[in-house]
This record gives sequence, C-alpha cells and structure tokens, in this order.
Amino acid sequence: MNDFEQKIFQAVKDAVREVYGLEPEASVLTVEVPRDHQLGDYATGAAMKLAKTLHKSPMDIAQPLAEKLQELVPEAESVTVAKPGFINFKLRSGALAALINQVLDAGDDYGKNDSGQGQRILVEWVSANPTGDLHCGHARNAAWGDSICRLLEKSGYDVLREFYVNDAGNQIVMLGESLISRYFEHFGKEYPLPENGYHADDVKQIACEIAQQDGEKWLNADPKERLEYFMAEGKARELEKIDRDLKLYRVNIKSWMHETFFYENDMQRIKDCLKLMDEKGLLYEQDGALWFKSTDYGDDKDRVLRKSDGTLSYLTPDIANHVYKMERGYPKMVNLWGADHHSYVTRMQAALTALGYPKGTLSVDIIQMVRMVEDGVEVKMSKRTGNAITIRELCEDVGVDAARWFFVSKDISSQMDFDMKQAAARDNDNPVYYAQYAYSRMCSILRNKDIPEFHREDSYDRLTDEKELLLLRMIGEFPGLVAKAARTRKPNIVADSILAMVKLYHSYYNGTRVNNPDDPELTNQRLGLVKALQITLRNALDLLGVSAPESM
Repeated sequence: MNDFEQKIFQAVKDAVREVYGLEPEASVLTVEVPRDHQLGDYATGAAMKLAKTLHKSPMDIAQPLAEKLQELVPEAESVTVAKPGFINFKLRSGALAALINQVLDAGDDYGKNDSGQGQRILVEWVSANPTGDLHCGHARNAAWGDSICRLLEKSGYDVLREFYVNDAGNQIVMLGESLISRYFEHFGKEYPLPENGYHADDVKQIACEIAQQDGEKWLNADPKERLEYFMAEGKARELEKIDRDLKLYRVNIKSWMHETFFYENDMQRIKDCLKLMDEKGLLYEQDGALWFKSTDYGDDKDRVLRKSDGTLSYLTPDIANHVYKMERGYPKMVNLWGADHHSYVTRMQAALTALGYPKGTLSVDIIQMVRMVEDGVEVKMSKRTGNAITIRELCEDVGVDAARWFFVSKDISSQMDFDMKQAAARDNDNPVYYAQYAYSRMCSILRNKDIPEFHREDSYDRLTDEKELLLLRMIGEFPGLVAKAARTRKPNIVADSILAMVKLYHSYYNGTRVNNPDDPELTNQRLGLVKALQITLRNALDLLGVSAPESM
C-alpha cells in the first residue's frame, strides 16, 4: 500500500469502530482503486462486508461511515457513497501530488509491499528434460515464471525459484547412447545411433568436446561404465547450457532439484511416500501393478504408481518431490506446466489431498502453446540451423527485452502468436519499444542542461492539469497493482498498466511544456512528476525482466 491507501485503511477501521462499535476483521478493510476514475481515487467496500453482521443494507451502512470518513481523511476533497454500497474518496490535487516525494524516497523499492507477509512459496517452472536446447515453448514458460517470482518477491513473499530436472527416465539413456554414437563417429568408428536418439548439433558438439578431453579412452571401455559416464557428462553439459541460456534471458534459478535425487539411498524417499499412502489405505494391487485410488479424490481414473514390470511411473517420484517441498518448509507451491500436462494437475493435487495436505497447497498454471509467425506465416524452424528456434536464437534475433515483453504481456491461458517481425521492429508499433521510448524521453528531460536541475519541494500543488492528475493516480496505484499481480500470478496486468501509463505520458509530453522559463516553480514541480514517473516505469519494467534504457 502507498501512504494514502494506508491512511484510508486505518480511517475505515477507526470509522467502523466509532460508528458501529465493532472491531473489524482485516477482510472488511478493503481499499481499492475504482475502475472509473470519475468516481474517485480510492474506494472501500467495507459497508457491503458489514451488511450481514449489522443486518442492514450496504447503502444504509455506508452513509454514516462516509460522513465519519470525511472527518478522518482530511486529504479527501470528497467522500461519497455509490451503489451498491461503495464509499469513494476523491483526493485533493495537492494531496495526490504528495505521492511524488514518496516515490523519490522509495526509489527502486517503490512498488514494494508486504501483502505476502513473508509466506514461503516454492515456484517450479521451465523444468525441461536436460537433453537439448530450450526452445520458444520454454521461453514463454521461463519469462512468465520469472516475472511471477519478481512480483512475489516485491510483494513480501519468501520465494524459492526451482527447476525440476527430469533426469531419471529413458530420455537420459537415449542421450547417453546418442553421445556415444557421435563419439565413435568422431574417431571414424561405428556405433548405432538409437532410433529414438538425439540428432541435434548440440549432441555432436558435446561428443566432440568429450573426445577432445578424453581421447580414445571410451572406445574399448566397459559398456555399462561408458554409458553411465556419457549419461552423466551429457546431462551436466546440457544443464550448464540451459542455465547459461536462462541467465541470458534474465532468468535466475536458485534450486535445481533432480528427479534422480529420489532414487538415491535405495529410493528411500519414494518408499516412505508409498508406505504412508499404504497406511492411509490409498493403494491396491491389480494385474501385478500398484495403483493409487485417485478416483476417490476427483481424478477420472486410478493411477499406476508401480508398473507390472517393477518400474515406477513418472507420477511416483513426483509425489515424493512435492512432499519433499513441504518438508523443506514450503507450504505453498506453484508449478508452471505445459498444455500437455493438463490432466496431470488433477492426479498430483489428488495425491497431496490424499496425503492430508490442505486444499490449495499446490497451484498449477497451465502455459498454452506458442506459434512463431512472420508476415502472417508460421515459422517452425530456425533459418540458421533448421531446428526449432531456441531461446538463445530468439534473444539474438529480437532482443531479450522484446522476447520477454511479448511472452508476459499475453495471458498464458490462451494460445498466442509471437510476431517476430513486430518484436524486432524499432518503432511505436512494437509495444516494448513504445514503453522504453517513453522512459528515454523522461531521462532526456531530466538530463537536459537547458532545464534547471530539479529540487525537491514540500508541496506540488501546481500540478492541476487533468493529465497530470491521471498520471499521479497511476503512480499511486502501482504498489496495489504489484500486490494484485503477485496474488493472481498475472504479470500481464503490469504490462497493460505500463502501456496505459506511457500512452498518457506521450500525450502529456507532446501537449505540455515541462520547461516553462517564465514559471520556474511549475517547471520544477513538473520535473518532480517526470522523475516519479521515471522511477515507477523503471520498476514496472523490471518486474517483467525488461530493461529501461536511458537513451534510444
């Protein structure tokens, strides 16, 4: 909350106590920004929340509260009631402008809020198999998940950023065998490339690096030892490359949790989970397989945990993985999964519910598919390599800023077309360029030597232009917007807010003289507004992982 929201919050609490003799719960003390700014700058729905307790209509409750709030909030020009029981606060223009000093004081911390109240939350995202490059499908997941983490961290949550490495399945065996084949090929020897192996250039590159490092050591080695080595070496090198590409994309992973971890110590963690599930009566055997009674918990069919051949299904170590997250002290978990995992959500949530964890422990956001297009035509392959477009190539072709913006500005619940030509453009048709250009304009004004240097004032009461007041409202809404975007895990609403702010700023810039030599006081106050906008826009862009260049 900004200072005004906190003042109104406390005033509503005091008004309810004084008018109705109640000590209101936190859920009653709502403070929000009306969609229609004509109604006011802030609003509370406290009267509607109190209707059931007081056995009165919200309108009858609201009127006495509004009268008391007019006394308690001297910064409000008016406190009015609107159906069905909202109380709206319209601030005096000078009071609204006082936000400028709040933003100047906070600097990079403006937008920070404590809505998360230190809640520990583990976000697992990207989580690709370590068998090749990350591609554009991963890029949407990576950008969205990272922005969620930035928003949660800015909102006072204790966040662990985690990548779950799927490294215990047959795909790693295929990686090892593919590397061995290319390794033999390097020395002119024959070794069959598996039918389901990996043919990409990165596999050839890794095999070549191993050959240069180890020489012919592995040509006549024990086959089992050789496979183990190439599997481990391939996985490590692919993960190193994935981490490097993610960092290029401004995504920082703090924890790498390996699926193979749950197979260590004779699968003790997996066995403990299965034992607990068995003790709770959640398992049964049929046709030589071990089944989880997931239909008892909302699934459409029961799920196999151990197959008839004795191997485990993918679900089994993943249950252990989620239990281990809880054991590490993260009672709230968020996973970002691809659209092909939709049915998997129910069975994982069913397993956690069956084990006794509260509903809502695990939230899963499904990332819909991405289509890369250019001139209206789908582009499936890189022009340079002939393979799927990788994150690194995307960053090189359109830039990190554009790649991130385009992916986080569209809600993940819908499939999207990524227009590569538009993303690469350096004009106002490219929304990220449009936003960054506004920032560079602000910087240009503030460093202009023909304009007096800004000095802080106690009051900015000369900022009375309609666009100035609208810009101030947008600045004031920012901390609440960050909290909302964190709570809903929707970074796209930050992108929408940025575009609304910069559109208004461009209009203001084109129609208003910030520097008025005949009125130095007004010039200085307008510089204060520009400086506050500059800070707010920079912080908003950073939440999306987008840079704020000072010149373009």
